[in-house]
Amino acid sequence: MEFNQLPVEVRARVKEWLAFEYDPRTREEVQWLIDNDLEGLQEAFRCDMAFGTGGLRGLMGAGSNRVNIYTLRRVTLGLASYLRSIYGEAQELRVAIAYDSRNNSQKFAQEVANTLAVNGVRVYLMRGERPTPQLSFTVRVMRCQAGVVITASHNPKEYNGYKVYWADGGQVVAPHDAGIMAAVATVKNEANSKRVPAEGQVITLGPGIDEAYLNTILQGLHHPECVRAQAKMPIVYTPIHGTGGALVPQLLKRMGFANVQVVPKQRDPDGNFPTVQSPNPEDPDAMNLALQLANQTKAVLVMGTDPDADRLGAYVRRPDGEYERLNGNQIAVLLAYYTLKSLKEKGKLPKKGQIVRTVVTTRMLDALAATYRVGVVEVLTGFKYIAHWIQAEPNANRFIFGAEESHGYLAGTAVRDKDAVQGCGLLSEMAAWCCERGQDLVGLLEELYSTYGYWREEQRSLVLEGEAGREEIAQRMKRLREKRPTALAGEKVVRVVDYLENEVNADGVLIPQSDVLQIFTDAGSLITARPSGTEPKIKYYVGVQCAYQGWEASQAAGGKRCQALLEAVMGV
Repeated sequence: MEFNQLPVEVRARVKEWLAFEYDPRTREEVQWLIDNDLEGLQEAFRCDMAFGTGGLRGLMGAGSNRVNIYTLRRVTLGLASYLRSIYGEAQELRVAIAYDSRNNSQKFAQEVANTLAVNGVRVYLMRGERPTPQLSFTVRVMRCQAGVVITASHNPKEYNGYKVYWADGGQVVAPHDAGIMAAVATVKNEANSKRVPAEGQVITLGPGIDEAYLNTILQGLHHPECVRAQAKMPIVYTPIHGTGGALVPQLLKRMGFANVQVVPKQRDPDGNFPTVQSPNPEDPDAMNLALQLANQTKAVLVMGTDPDADRLGAYVRRPDGEYERLNGNQIAVLLAYYTLKSLKEKGKLPKKGQIVRTVVTTRMLDALAATYRVGVVEVLTGFKYIAHWIQAEPNANRFIFGAEESHGYLAGTAVRDKDAVQGCGLLSEMAAWCCERGQDLVGLLEELYSTYGYWREEQRSLVLEGEAGREEIAQRMKRLREKRPTALAGEKVVRVVDYLENEVNADGVLIPQSDVLQIFTDAGSLITARPSGTEPKIKYYVGVQCAYQGWEASQAAGGKRCQALLEAVMGV
């Protein structure tokens, strides 16, 4: 392929980026792509970056479809313009900014801060790497109109991203996401827009915001007496080179835990994530060093958080000394149960209280909620939809707990995003509460399975990169819609829900259209397919339920059914 054979719009973007306004290093990188990697060049310039379920996220590098100071400046100029269109010229605009431990995150955050400041926005910039949920909290406490966090969550080291939060502290949803992107589309020549901000327009937040955030989490805990009784309970924690190391150990210490070990090689922020292939606590390999330390210290609980500390992974020590991994749905069930039980015992369960979960999160939460006479609301994938539900009056007074299967959880409404810092506090306190009962967290989970039945969920992703990959993902979704299988792995299909059509949740509220297809079977199984909103992959989810027959037997039977259903749906 020759350069002149590339699509005309790609060539136009490339020529623009070779102009003198862009810095020499960027122009050199673009020229290298022209000379050596036309396929990479086409991917880097095929479009302008767009928002997915997690905001703007992608590979770092030169190009309109890459994360760099120019694409972030362009989005930020659009954000500033959109905020002015909503709030008017007279009102002072305030935006909070945080960043994670990834390479370039601090530089990108400073670029965003300066861009906003020169456009008349007062900026509150977090000091050092801080968790994404703390940014959500800060937006609310500082009464900002918006917030930005520079992060790519748990993605590999080559990625970075840009999440936008609205005044309620939740990630932007319709119509604001589309409004921002429309404003971004009008931005011209972002390379030449840099100016020096006025004195005092960028304010670095001090330790007070850390204190306020931690105090809010502490106030939301339930059984401090159990922590006092189990103060010496050994805990291992790893931030996996991310932001959690700044606050989680502080939180556990202030709760009263006196025997917390942080994995030394993963304690400090490092955007290269040198000890792991993927800095994701969902990935067992990312927890290997934590488990090694746990075996040395006989830790009761092992916890890990991803680089921006919004996802929580955990292992529990069993009586035989082995460690059992808790998947995202199991952690959700445990935290929901603990929250419901504690609030009920205190007489604090809200009237018409609700648990909010995404469409791919375990329905064991529904069975649990029914026992406590609270409702369950189902929303689209992406924690921003849970936050959006909270924001709609009078839901803030009804919200109890929110969860997504990908290890994201929230109790209470002080934060409007998944919060692994809070999750570490709740799970640690719950482990101490179990110890006081002569039990561990897995033993409690077995107790819940005996009561509500065994629920098993599995997820499999196909990574399909580039233009050919996008086409394959689209074709896979198209085949599922057109063929509409009548049976999968011997289970009869009784219902198909296509979220590209209009669907209504339990509150009678119309769910936004989304590229998600769900298949229900006569055996109570649920199969879901959807393209990822942030990565080049298609995701398949399967959930089954059956009578509980003991830990190992149920795992084997449930796992076998899940695998059969996954193979069947992926073969369509």
